[in-house]
Amino acid sequence: MADLILRQDSDGIARLLLNSPGNFNALSVEMIAALAAALRDIADDNAVRVVVLAANGRAFCAGHDLRQMQAARDSADGGRAAFADLFDSCARMMQMISALPQPVIAEVQGIATAAGCQLVASCDMAVAAEGARFGVNGVNIGLFCSTPMVALTRAIPPKAAFEMLVTGEFIDAARALQLGLVNRVAPPDALTDTTMQMAATIAGKLPAAIRLGKRAFHDQLRLGLADAYDTAGIAMCQNILLPDTAEGMAAFLDKRPPSWA
Repeated sequence: MADLILRQDSDGIARLLLNSPGNFNALSVEMIAALAAALRDIADDNAVRVVVLAANGRAFCAGHDLRQMQAARDSADGGRAAFADLFDSCARMMQMISALPQPVIAEVQGIATAAGCQLVASCDMAVAAEGARFGVNGVNIGLFCSTPMVALTRAIPPKAAFEMLVTGEFIDAARALQLGLVNRVAPPDALTDTTMQMAATIAGKLPAAIRLGKRAFHDQLRLGLADAYDTAGIAMCQNILLPDTAEGMAAFLDKRPPSWA
């Protein structure tokens, strides 16, 4: 059986590829576990500065594996325990993305539906091919996308998210860019280059500053204004006291490149 997640590392960038094109890279129990394991490995890898999450095949991710979910109904409890475990493990994996020290960029070459759209929304940034489409379309089969809703409503305006959730309609890459679900849209043949250029730009910054900044970014989002400023102030103090930051500031004033380790 082929690995569900393929990892390619180069120049501080870890590229993770969902590798189950036969079922449109569905988030099966096994796929969720494989992706969570890959994220755990990267979290402890100081050589990795940026993560790119991409996919093999025509689809980025078609959401949960419906065949696997239907099979769970044959259990004595009608699938209740299996469904609870599935949604819990998926939620934990999604939260690992924002908790990861490194920024994560989704590279979306095709359709991203339901939990697949949730995966895009959970990433720190996203680049989409011009033909990509996004939807939280569970309502079309009678299953409201409540867990994908959590990430989506934190990525785009609530009214736009609610419209997607209750209509089950898809949006194209241009609309996703307009709403803020993706950062950039590229021609299909330039998608990987565009994504990797963005990743390389981030990888060229001081890693300690990016890690501190990402943590502070996500922490302050959950807080009121005053608490957010307190949290951000603590992060700024931690950052400015780093020896490499002192060197960066001195280099700027001296009009020379910083000499970072």
